[in-house]
Parts: sequence; structure tokens; C-alpha cells
Amino acid sequence: MLSTPLKKPSVLFVCVHNAGRSQMAAAFLSSLSDGRIEVRSAGSAPAAEINPSAVAAMTEVGIDMSAEVPKVLTAEAVKESDVVITMGCGDTCPVFPGKRYEDWVLEDPAGQGIDGVRPIRDEIRARIENLITELLENKA
Repeated sequence: MLSTPLKKPSVLFVCVHNAGRSQMAAAFLSSLSDGRIEVRSAGSAPAAEINPSAVAAMTEVGIDMSAEVPKVLTAEAVKESDVVITMGCGDTCPVFPGKRYEDWVLEDPAGQGIDGVRPIRDEIRARIENLITELLENKA
């Protein structure tokens, strides 16, 4: 019996500056899903650069996100994603019917040193591992 190939699930991570939490989440999802999930991230008011403490914390776990840049949130990015995960951006995120929305309450790593960023990174990783399980089991 032939089955049509299923479209890869896609996830958009959104926070205000797209410099810390959403970038770490996107980097973990890209790395841990082995390309089985399409990943995007954006910010409602993007920063000029990625948080250096977030980059350092991710490097500690073998993920290099030093080349990433904050991106502006567009309605198109939301429209193209199956799951939209917000991290403290409140009402600035556009809402489209038929999308799955989650709001992850995570401490903002902005202005924190690496010691403050590590627990945030580890919480994001745990949430990403659960998300991968959910998305890929639902696809089976």
C-alpha cells in the first residue's frame, strides 16, 4: 500500500528580540530533530545581535549558533508554520486559525552571564525533547 509522503511539521519560535530563548530553542530543535522538523525563529522587535551568553551556553552543549542573526517576525512565517511557540512576546504575535500555539514561560537571558543562561538553556532543551516526541509521534 502506497502512502503519500507527509509534510514535515514546522515550528516557529518567537520572542521579543530573537536573540536568546527563541534562538536556543531553534538551534536545539534543528540539532535534535535531525532535519525531520522545519525550524524558524523570529522576534517582534529583533535585537542587533544574538546574546553572546546564549551562544556560549549552546557551545558548551556542542551547538554552534554564532552565525545566527535576529530576524523580524512576519505574518508569512506564522502562516507557514504548524506550531507557533511564543516566549514572552505577548500580543505582538499574529494569530492564524488552525495553528497550534503554545506560550513557554521562560526567564529572559538578556543581560545575564552564562551562569544565568545555563538553566534557561537546559529547560529549553527539555521542552524541545518533549516537542520532538509529540510532533514525530503524531506524524507516524
